[in-house]
Amino acid sequence: MKDASKYYQVEGDKLVRTHRACPKCGPSYFLGDHYDRSSCGHCGYTVFKRKGKAATSTGSGRTSSRRSPRKRTKST
Repeated sequence: MKDASKYYQVEGDKLVRTHRACPKCGPSYFLGDHYDRSSCGHCGYTVFKRKGKAATSTGSGRTSSRRSPRKRTKST
């Protein structure tokens, strides 16, 4: 198991989870945090992140400050 200290924080007498839990699998499975989505490695449940106000045009022609996923190409 990876370092569990990054998934929990202690605040006073309470244990607080820092990552979201999977609604299908239960509280023992955390969702992996990716740049455009959160996904469960056990069942494949995925929640896509919404584009915020940063997606407005800045005049440079680009519509988003986030990087788009790489396009797959066939290797020859």
